Amino acid sequence: MIVKNWRGAARITFLAAAVSITGCSQGAPGTTGNVPTAKETPAGQPVKISIMAALHTPEVPSDAIRKVLEQKTNTQLDIQFVPNGSYEEKFRAALATGALPQVSFVNQASFITLRDAVKNQQFWEIGPYLKDYPNLSKLNPDVLKNMSVEGKLYSLPQENPLSRQGIIFRKDWADKLGLSAPKTVDDIYNMLKKFKEADPVGGGRTIPLADRNDLIYGSFKTLSSYFGTPNNWGIVDGKLVPEFMTKGYMDTLKFVKKLRDEGLINQDFPVTSKTDQQNLMYTGKSGMYIGSIMDVQTMQTKTQANIKTAEYDVENKIAGPSGKPGVWAIPGYGSVILFPKSAVKTEKDLKQILAFCDKMFSPEIANLIYYGIEGTHYTLKDNKVLPITDAKLLEKDVQGYTGLTMARVTNITPQYFTVPVAEKADKLVGDAVNFIITDPTAPLDSKTFNEKGAQLQEIIKDASYKFMTGNLDENGFQAAVKKWQDQGGTKIIEEYNAAYKTANGK
Repeated sequence: MIVKNWRGAARITFLAAAVSITGCSQGAPGTTGNVPTAKETPAGQPVKISIMAALHTPEVPSDAIRKVLEQKTNTQLDIQFVPNGSYEEKFRAALATGALPQVSFVNQASFITLRDAVKNQQFWEIGPYLKDYPNLSKLNPDVLKNMSVEGKLYSLPQENPLSRQGIIFRKDWADKLGLSAPKTVDDIYNMLKKFKEADPVGGGRTIPLADRNDLIYGSFKTLSSYFGTPNNWGIVDGKLVPEFMTKGYMDTLKFVKKLRDEGLINQDFPVTSKTDQQNLMYTGKSGMYIGSIMDVQTMQTKTQANIKTAEYDVENKIAGPSGKPGVWAIPGYGSVILFPKSAVKTEKDLKQILAFCDKMFSPEIANLIYYGIEGTHYTLKDNKVLPITDAKLLEKDVQGYTGLTMARVTNITPQYFTVPVAEKADKLVGDAVNFIITDPTAPLDSKTFNEKGAQLQEIIKDASYKFMTGNLDENGFQAAVKKWQDQGGTKIIEEYNAAYKTANGK
């Protein structure tokens, strides 16, 4: 699975860092980013398109970018920005009443539960049309396969890089102790233990690893990759099984418990928020962070504001039991874009909307939505993006469009990194495509999982935390797995295996 351009993945981190320390080309490097003149505006009447997207900022963005977008695409856009916290509820209500707009974004988890509605032909199948559009026809086929429903494509991806996961650590601490970047799980443990023994914070207050209450985007799932655990599901003895029924998962539970028993991780990580976790790094109390390595730009800036000598490094190529590196990957999209038949009435309407989406994936429009207007929100340095220093203007004009972006990987101009270690992290994110661990069930369907999967996963989540905190032994964890099986898990395994065999012609 190969992604041609993954650098755009860091947009959220990039803009957050811009707030701390200081958007990219509306066109490709070397092209103008000015508002188009009347002669440049496409001919014909503007196409009216309604869109609903999640809002990740406190306020709705200004219309500065929308005006340019409409001129460049010859459209008249009716954009509903819904606060991210209430977006799913709003989407469900609109779906139930037939009130969805023509272009509807829905996150990955919700999309899985919508598969019955998709099968019931409530949304347009778009796969056969993509060949007719220059940008849509070049979308990553592996990502599109992961989004398919029973082998058919009904949505476009809101792209995300396949994996940003890795390790951020205090290089200045490691250098003083003669430690290199970790290459194995043993190296990770040794670094944490040395940090504890050296106690650079003083008074026994050093917390080597800062973690949070998130088994996926916190430390656990990434560490689990290093122990050879499959990504959500894996093939064991020729059969699909959930990750928590594998040896790698149990090895990870034991490893994290060991870290906690030896004081190498914050004791309250099961109830620690992401903000508190990151503050342990910013204030110099912790020396390692496992998660998105693109967080290093903001982390370096904020930590140096408190500790001038602080210096970070990153690594994501950690060898597992086989001696080869591996890291879990997402399916290549964060949200999908659906086209409800209740709003898109005819094939002609669909083709016009797909033409608009095709332009959204073009370099010119992708950069406009991603970074803003050249000369207003950014300048180009060495043909890369350098943000303006006006953080309030970026928030007012640009950041609100995060939920509306489509191209986050392809056709995005690279950014100029003011923090060198962030450029290294960006390169490592690109290199990760060579050793990612994919989820074989991404394009598969299980009716029971759609109905009960999230509820059943709480059983495993609870048991995992109890094990790592010493409140459950291995027999107790296996009892929780048995409970998961009895309450619907066995049926999920059967359904996924049946779907897997059908998909692979077995």
